[in-house]
Amino acid sequence: MQVRAAVMRSGNGPFIVEDLELEDSRSDEVLVRMVASGMCHTDLLSRELPPEFFAGPQVYGHEGSGIVEAVGADVRDLAVGDHVVLSFNHCGSCGACDVGKLPYCFRLTEYNMSGGRPDGTTSFTDSDGHAVGSHFFGQSSFASHSVVAAKSVVKVDPGLDLTLLGPLGCGVQTGAGAILNTLDVRPGSSVVITGAGALGLSAVMAAKVARAGTIIAVDRHANRLDLATRYGATTTISGDPAEITAGIVDATQGGADYAFDTTGNAGVVRAAFEGLNNLGTLGMAGVGFGDLTFDFLSLIGGRTITGVMEGDSTPSEFIPRLAALNAAGEFPFHELITTYPLDRINDAEAASADGSVIKPVLVH
Repeated sequence: MQVRAAVMRSGNGPFIVEDLELEDSRSDEVLVRMVASGMCHTDLLSRELPPEFFAGPQVYGHEGSGIVEAVGADVRDLAVGDHVVLSFNHCGSCGACDVGKLPYCFRLTEYNMSGGRPDGTTSFTDSDGHAVGSHFFGQSSFASHSVVAAKSVVKVDPGLDLTLLGPLGCGVQTGAGAILNTLDVRPGSSVVITGAGALGLSAVMAAKVARAGTIIAVDRHANRLDLATRYGATTTISGDPAEITAGIVDATQGGADYAFDTTGNAGVVRAAFEGLNNLGTLGMAGVGFGDLTFDFLSLIGGRTITGVMEGDSTPSEFIPRLAALNAAGEFPFHELITTYPLDRINDAEAASADGSVIKPVLVH
């Protein structure tokens, strides 16, 4: 079938909206008509990498929401007409998947960021007959329709607004999951969240859900700190790394129990780590490049550092939980969203980059 999709044809070039041919779904896939798709920093990582890392024309998008239109012969838990949110893919049989740590699948890159299926094929072809990369995070949701890996699909309540649910597939899931799953923030405890974008603000909301006693938000922008306060932050900090650490220690009377970084900025990460108490834990989801160094003695005092992928979630369980919290008014992530038609995808990227929009969502 012919579909409309946003194609990135060079790592530093614009998205080009064009018609592509989409092949039929295979036995372990479903065809999804997209309703909306969130735009996340991960969709734009090629902007920050050397040109030789760009793997060729690709349809990105990994926070899709839509309606199932066809189901592969081996798919048993989905049906035509189901309302779904799309998340990451995983192999289902490695050591990580076997123990329920799906975001840490040993073949995560192969299943999510290889430019196609694990067998090297793609489902999109352009008007010249050339292959276009598909199956980004199992879905490539910057398209009107996409063939999606069944393991990326989560069924949701059909009474909910699909336009708003896509970000639950990655960014919001990661921010909330870092607090509720990875760090397992305890009632009455203190937590620091560095960076108050979509990821960080989702974490702030989740910290309120977890009933943390002290919620500290760190950001350079006053308007984002104002939003953090609106969504549950009890203290806000802006400044250089030394000021961040001092502010955390002062607000917690000695050091925070937890910290979660969304910035990928080495100085900010170290500042948050140094603001922990001796039993504190730092979770890191921000994507940075280059080296991150710590003083040797700072690492042997009982504090912990852990990476965070997809909020340590099992999407089939965690996404419906977040959707229910949102419907109950306890997790208002939808207020962060600004919608754009697919044809304005480059405007959405620009608005995200300059900070004027917290969470762009492309509506098909």
